[in-house]
Amino acid sequence: MSDIKQLVAGFRQFHEDYFRGEQGLYAALSQGQNPSTLVIACSDSRVDPAIVMNAKPGDLFVVRNVANLVPPYEKGGGYHGVSAALEFGVCSLNVENIIVMGHKHCGGIKVLTEGMPEGIDGEFIKPWVSIAKPAMERVKQLANKQDKTAFLCDCEREAIKVSLENLATFPFIQTRLAQGNLTLHGWYFDIEDGAMSVFDEQSKQFKQVD
Repeated sequence: MSDIKQLVAGFRQFHEDYFRGEQGLYAALSQGQNPSTLVIACSDSRVDPAIVMNAKPGDLFVVRNVANLVPPYEKGGGYHGVSAALEFGVCSLNVENIIVMGHKHCGGIKVLTEGMPEGIDGEFIKPWVSIAKPAMERVKQLANKQDKTAFLCDCEREAIKVSLENLATFPFIQTRLAQGNLTLHGWYFDIEDGAMSVFDEQSKQFKQVD
């Protein structure tokens, strides 16, 4: 685990080893960003989409939250951080792809399936992860005596599908999907063996990337 001093030292190393060699890139990025892909990823410290995808600064417009969830489109109801990021990425940056990237051993999905850890009320977490409740209910209907790990993994993957479905409820996304200017993708990262699986729309299954 890094403390503040280590992070400051890390910044200095970044500046010396990386930034100085990429000053042209950062100079160009200072004039604006033009990412082709928006990624909705988990806040989990173990799963950084830029690292997993070997992306450079400017390649990805990233939204991170607990369990990489997308709420359905709705008006009113308070603050909408994910919805605002989607609107900016799609309508202002004109991204061509949206990837929902889930992962194995997701703490948010574990809360959904097993409840809050002892000592945490979950005032904000519980209603947030309830977005994925349809995923859990689907897995329960299909599962036959699954062990806890397999059940959790299936819920993680099914939650990605729910988020993809919720993305399609946003009018500005619907328009671009119909025009063929935007595509939606579901990815699932296994942090144990480094495998990535991609959701196949035709088979409705996740297929591992070679």
